[in-house]
Amino acid sequence: MADSLYIATTQPHCGKSLISLGITELLLRRTNRVGVFRPIISDHSADKRDKNIDLLLKFFKLPIAYDDTYAFKRSVAVELLSHGKTDDLLDGIIRKYKTLETQCDFILCIGSDFEGGGSPAEFNVNAEVARNLNAPVLIVASAADTNENDVISSINVTFDSFFERGCHVLGVIVNRADPERLAELKPALLADLADESQLIAVIPADEMLRSPSMAEIATHLNAQVLFGENQLDRLAHDYLTIAMQIRNFLPRLTENALLITSGDRDEVLLTVLQAHSSHNYRPIAGVVLTGGLLPSEPVMHLLEGLGIPFPVLSVSTFTYDTTTAVGSVRSYVTADNKAKITRSLRLFEEHVDTDALTQRISTIRPQGMTPKMFLYNLLQKARSDKKHIVLPEGTDERIMRAARLLTNRNIVDLTLLGDPEEIRRINVNAGIGLDLDSVNILDPRHAPNFMLYVEKLVELRQHKGANIDMALDWMADVSYFGTMMVYMGHADGMVSGAAHTTQHTIRPALQFVKTKPGFSVVSSVFFMALENRVLVYGDCAVNPNPTAEQLAEIAIASADTALAFGIEPRVAMLSYSSGASGQGEDVERVRTATHIAQSRRPDLMIDGPLQYDAAVASDVAAKKMPDSLVAGRASVFIFPDLNTGNNTYKAVQRETGAIAIGPVLQGLNKPVNDLSRGCTVEDIINTVAITAIQAQQ
Repeated sequence: MADSLYIATTQPHCGKSLISLGITELLLRRTNRVGVFRPIISDHSADKRDKNIDLLLKFFKLPIAYDDTYAFKRSVAVELLSHGKTDDLLDGIIRKYKTLETQCDFILCIGSDFEGGGSPAEFNVNAEVARNLNAPVLIVASAADTNENDVISSINVTFDSFFERGCHVLGVIVNRADPERLAELKPALLADLADESQLIAVIPADEMLRSPSMAEIATHLNAQVLFGENQLDRLAHDYLTIAMQIRNFLPRLTENALLITSGDRDEVLLTVLQAHSSHNYRPIAGVVLTGGLLPSEPVMHLLEGLGIPFPVLSVSTFTYDTTTAVGSVRSYVTADNKAKITRSLRLFEEHVDTDALTQRISTIRPQGMTPKMFLYNLLQKARSDKKHIVLPEGTDERIMRAARLLTNRNIVDLTLLGDPEEIRRINVNAGIGLDLDSVNILDPRHAPNFMLYVEKLVELRQHKGANIDMALDWMADVSYFGTMMVYMGHADGMVSGAAHTTQHTIRPALQFVKTKPGFSVVSSVFFMALENRVLVYGDCAVNPNPTAEQLAEIAIASADTALAFGIEPRVAMLSYSSGASGQGEDVERVRTATHIAQSRRPDLMIDGPLQYDAAVASDVAAKKMPDSLVAGRASVFIFPDLNTGNNTYKAVQRETGAIAIGPVLQGLNKPVNDLSRGCTVEDIINTVAITAIQAQQ
């Protein structure tokens, strides 16, 4: 039987998305078999899905069919209840839940949306569902636009509804509270709900989460997008109706405001475009042109050639009606809005005692280290001893987006290399939202330490013929400058490669950072996050044909890397034969490497030669290597050459859907890591976290 939790809200629009995101993230740290279930969903058109379910399935990539995640649409449920068929309703819900239960270790149930304002009958249905599913209940309330007495009253009504039916209420989370009144609200809740076994948490309202995107505004207004279709993810923090002359409305512009004006006000649109690009005014979210009027043909022609950096919408309604409609736009957290998801997860983590919540939820039995647990541990470990990482490719949009997420979650301190003005321009025009005050930005040629680094490079490379002119050119290169920052202790590690080759990234490190004592080669590993465990593959990126000595070094370095990231190292030295059965130059090289590694590190479990099936499958291991401590349960795999390793990791990645994290470089005196030029923002975040952890060692 699966463990479960039932989220019950006191009223409409309590912010279930934030709570369900935080709880699902918490659950996925312990098991990857998490399901989401809604007994009753709203009636949507055939092409629309429930927003809460869609968010969790897509963002967390839950391998569950959408049709398995709910029991009834609202109209059907109301029809059953109106005819006194409550038992039929409950039977149908339980049947669908039990079907989903076979796929999951834990199911997060999300209660009714209270369309139409809710009713006692709706509270009762939620309570009956929770009781029949034997699910503990977490009550979620909203403190938006209400006083603390009304909040507490709504919680008590909901609590009584569940308590009277024998449900266990494990806690209350009040969402969207006035940030200035947090200190008053939580003590009042604790005084009213005095049961010490219950979790009490209060989450403040957040401007980003309440702000609709331009896409949501366009949909709500049924607007035509004239310009900026690729900027519809911009958020509108406020809205202003423009009826004044230019000299009067410009001083009133606020950051990320939506401007509403008549479609024939050409001068407003042109002025706003200039203000958006000016250092003296804050950027806006977008413009809505009303009355079905469009800019004049010459102005449209002008705008088409400029590349407008924000959306311009056109609506048929007049300005007053449009303004009223904009005021009723409701923002949602959707799977494609990573910024809102990140903010939601951060607020949940900061304001909810997740340890206490975990203790109150039924115990989840983990099956090995899941990828979600590994990635969570990665970020937590990086955050635990914050390091300073330099990112040489500071003008790459992916790097900037990763920097925003890393700084928002307080994982590392960052330096971006590049022209500060170009970074600022990209940040604004691409709508990245990076707080430039949260990162250090350096242009190598104009950096205070430029000449110090040049002189140090001459000192380090003069035996190879380096002179001052050569060093000046080299140090202007972001890879050399970033690597020298690490060498000099001005940064703890470097991550590059999003826009440069592997050779360009690691050449400076090989020239003057050099290898650790006892190591002669730099090698790499990939963390392969499979469905229910994480493996380590090495070397799949650096050394084409390692010698036996080098293979032994790679094995030892890979085992130490695994251990540093919480993976118990059981090292398999791979070859085309297992044990003493095979002969030939290649297998002998692996056999020799195994003996060298075992003699150097008798504390490690290392065995070989092993075929891959003997390394991973217990039944094969029992036949081929029955006395091995590694065979059948290997966690670290050392490939005999780059050709085998690179092809194997890519084959496993493609055929199983595994997440390949890396390459992670090892053997250097200080951490420098390479990215793929096709890397995603998530790849960059993971690699930065890994580099930070390496710097902690």
